[in-house]
Amino acid sequence: VQLQASGGGLVQPGGSLRLSCAASGNVFRIDTLGWYRQTLGNQRELVADITSGHSTNYADSVKGRFTISRDTAKNTLYLQMNSLKPEDTAVYYCRAEMQVSHMKYWGRGTLVTVSS
Repeated sequence: VQLQASGGGLVQPGGSLRLSCAASGNVFRIDTLGWYRQTLGNQRELVADITSGHSTNYADSVKGRFTISRDTAKNTLYLQMNSLKPEDTAVYYCRAEMQVSHMKYWGRGTLVTVSS
């Protein structure tokens, strides 16, 4: 499975961005898709994930502001980020977890900078 994330950029506090992650390869065996983020010197942390049944899970810090979704027909994962804060600044990564094997695949990150 190959994952390609896009949509990062510079946005002012209170603004919005939508990240996309296009999956290719053995997409039919993908179970959970997720967004993670990482800042310099810190561990990568879960932002949100969504199962093949579209059950979602969010980090407390983004609940009510971010929405994760997946378009199965387009093999694409999305993260709608609203009311962005400076502390949301990070490199955002998408991850796919496979059915049965639970192998994880990571895409390259996309940088989100929230600053005035």
